Amino acid sequence: MNRWLQTYLGIWISLILALGLTVIALPQTLQYYRPDWVALASIYWSLALPRRFGPGSAWISGLLMDALTGTLLGQHALALAVLSYLGIRFHQQIRLQPLWQQTLSIGILLAIYRLLVLWIYGVAEQPPATVAYWYPLMSDLLFWPIIYLLLRGLRRGLKMAQ
Repeated sequence: MNRWLQTYLGIWISLILALGLTVIALPQTLQYYRPDWVALASIYWSLALPRRFGPGSAWISGLLMDALTGTLLGQHALALAVLSYLGIRFHQQIRLQPLWQQTLSIGILLAIYRLLVLWIYGVAEQPPATVAYWYPLMSDLLFWPIIYLLLRGLRRGLKMAQ
C-alpha cells in the first residue's frame, strides 16, 4: 500500500473511532464528562500532519458528528473547521512545547471550540447551556496526553507521509 493511501486511511480510521466513542452509551453520571473525542483527534491531526488534515477534513468529520449525534447540521462542522485552522496556524509553536505545556495550549483551542458551539446554540435559539456544558473541557485536558501518545504511535507505526 502506498504511503499516501496509508496516511489517509490511518487518519480516517482514527476519526471513525472517535465518532464511535462520541456516541457510545455512558452512565448518566459520566454523561456530562464525555470528552470531545473528534475535536481531540482533529487537533492532533492538524498539528501532526497539517498538509494532510485541514479545515475541509475537519468539516466533513463535523458533519458526520452532527448526523450521528442529531445536533443542528453544521454546528460541529463549523467549530471543527475553525479548530483545525487554528491548529494548523499555530502547529509549529504548539509542537515544540513539552506535553504539559502543550496540554494548556490545547485547552485554549478547545475552549474556543466550545465557545463557537455555544455561539451557534445562541444563533439557533436553542436553550442556554448550563455550567455542565464546560465539564468536558476538564476531561479533554486529562485525555489529551493519552490521545497524543496513541495517535503519535499510530502515525509512526504506519510511517504516515508528511
